[in-house]
Amino acid sequence: MRSLAADPGGRSGTFIDHSAFIESLSSFSRLHRAQRWEGTFGEFLAGVLPANPSALARSSHEYIWDMLRWHGQLTRSEASESERARELFRRELFGIDEPLSRVIEYFKAAAGGSDVGRRLLLLLGPPSGGKSTLAILLKRCMEEYSRTEAGALYAIKGSPLHENPLNLVPASLRAEFRERYGVAIQGELSPWARDYVEREFEGDFVSVPVERIFLSEASRFGIGTYAPHDPTTADIADLVGSVDLAKVAQIGDEGDPRAWSWSGAVYSASRGLLEMIEILKVKREFLYLLLTLTQEKNVKVSRFPLIHLDETVLAHTNLAEFHKFLQEKENEALLDRMVIIKVPYALSYKDESRIYQKLVSGAAAFRNVHLDPHVLNLSAVFAILTRLTKPEREGLDLAKKLRLYSGEAIEGVPETEAVRLRSESPDEGMNGVSPRFVINAISTAITRGTTHSLTSMELLLALKDAIESDARMEAKQKKAWIDHLVTARKEFYNRWVKEDVHRAMFASFEEEAQQLLEKYLDEVEASLDHRQVADPITGEARPADERFLRSVEEKIKVSDSGKLSFRQEVVRKAMVAFKAGEKFKLASHARMREAIEQYLFEERRDVLRLVTSAARPDEDARQKISVVQQRLINEYGYDEYSAKEALSYVTTLLAQE
Repeated sequence: MRSLAADPGGRSGTFIDHSAFIESLSSFSRLHRAQRWEGTFGEFLAGVLPANPSALARSSHEYIWDMLRWHGQLTRSEASESERARELFRRELFGIDEPLSRVIEYFKAAAGGSDVGRRLLLLLGPPSGGKSTLAILLKRCMEEYSRTEAGALYAIKGSPLHENPLNLVPASLRAEFRERYGVAIQGELSPWARDYVEREFEGDFVSVPVERIFLSEASRFGIGTYAPHDPTTADIADLVGSVDLAKVAQIGDEGDPRAWSWSGAVYSASRGLLEMIEILKVKREFLYLLLTLTQEKNVKVSRFPLIHLDETVLAHTNLAEFHKFLQEKENEALLDRMVIIKVPYALSYKDESRIYQKLVSGAAAFRNVHLDPHVLNLSAVFAILTRLTKPEREGLDLAKKLRLYSGEAIEGVPETEAVRLRSESPDEGMNGVSPRFVINAISTAITRGTTHSLTSMELLLALKDAIESDARMEAKQKKAWIDHLVTARKEFYNRWVKEDVHRAMFASFEEEAQQLLEKYLDEVEASLDHRQVADPITGEARPADERFLRSVEEKIKVSDSGKLSFRQEVVRKAMVAFKAGEKFKLASHARMREAIEQYLFEERRDVLRLVTSAARPDEDARQKISVVQQRLINEYGYDEYSAKEALSYVTTLLAQE
């Protein structure tokens, strides 16, 4: 099925193929067409349990680990177990590979029965660094997984704790159960379930109703979220509930489980995941309760014995709260019961740019605005510069360090240097500009703009304005960040935009470039053979044009002492092509191509200057500039406005050289 529609850039007549997405929806529906089930515990034991006893006895950590592998299996069945488990985060989280690996290791170890499963998982990092996104991805995937056959969950019907029906098996029969089904039962019935079985079924647990459940944060089924409010008024009842006075009036006994409000966050998250937002802002009694929950798998409230709960507690906090927490010695015991994983900002501008791409692609404000091809990368370079510490090694500066972290080669610096630099600065990425700051600046620039286009220079001005108007920043920090903007422009944008124009010009004058290569070959052969050549204009015999040869070779830093070997290499490759019946082209020799391109670029400086000249350019020059501009639009991601601005900017750079 295909339809005619306007594309995001506003061009009409684009055919959109809907069939692929409709097929994806159909596949999703088939995979998640969950079968509801309801019956007695006896029917559950006879008809449901035998098919997969181990899956129905899984702990919350085992369930999440299986879910991660299941999700990865859908798209990367050939990958390793750990790689499949990371697939959930691949499209949403960038530049935090090491923290994600540690999160995966946590769930793998916990699912395997390691003592890690008795530790609270704490994500520590700066704001807008991906901690909340990681938690959201886990929660949404758990909801999806529970609707598949592989992720089927069953519970005692009506239980506010969504209790595993296997907990109904009496302690005296659990050894026999393990021998028969090959799995051990770890849980215990809650006070609510004990009362329910005795009151409604007179202890006949085989007749207790069981149903299939589906995890849902909105419905408070197996997924809970707690966000602290004012610590002075926060009530632990938000986590574990309290006596419901309205029910006490009906039942007449405060100690009756039916008179208890089972609406606390820990009950909602039973069998699944509890997300604790800004956990270190809560009172210490909250922390002790949560850490006891993770270590002992139970909580204690007034009027009831220990309440068994199996759930994974995933918490996150920022650096300021964590440092405050560290300063209090009484918190040392609490720290020992946490697995703390640092989640810093990205340190590769390429990864950071992908974060911005994700954010802008889903925002209405950017829908009809064209961003020039370097806006997001340039934003990312600035952001990374604010997060790095100055390298101590001689010959390295922040710009080179940034390039190393992004996987770019630096002459004279081994690739392994990036690893050493990271080990020297383990806290890099825990401070600096947040993605939110950058996106806000871009949004402001778009709002203020008079065109539907945003150029890199307009972006830099918007970031400068955002820094200068930020009341939270000290003058020293403002100056440092503005200096980073200058570095981003000089060390990165200038190079990128010149390369764009360079390539566009070269493609425009490709025939001239080939002629230039052939001229170089003629001159080189004459030089090597010590013979004269005929001047193409006067026809007179003359020596080889050494000045021309050196002007080409110097573009790629061929030294005077090394020119002979370079020329011999070029001629040798030309002869190989000739013997093979092929024409020697620029693509045949990478360094020669670079030299000719740069030579041609230098030759066209005067043509570029005509773009901003007040004088009327001649028709030939106008046509050539038009071709360059159109190529920038068609092949390099510019629009008409940003292409003209790029040409104008490069012209200014050339005038300064």
